[in-house]
Amino acid sequence: MSRVLEITQLDNGDIVLRETDEGSEPLISVRFSDEVREMLDQDLIGVAEAMIDAATDYLGTEPAEEENEAVDAVEPPPVIH
Repeated sequence: MSRVLEITQLDNGDIVLRETDEGSEPLISVRFSDEVREMLDQDLIGVAEAMIDAATDYLGTEPAEEENEAVDAVEPPPVIH
């Protein structure tokens, strides 16, 4: 059985990836400062979607072709300060 996910904006302004089930907890959440919200304006949702897409690609959370197919884990990148 495949999971159905949605990208949506919550009442508090956060943009999240979650299952379509009502009340499901977000899998990924993106929160922008007020300053960035003003800079992005109409592009806010598009930027959040790109960030969520990049996160799911990196984490390997793309749905497997078959239910029993394992998804390879990806090592996190080193922390750069």
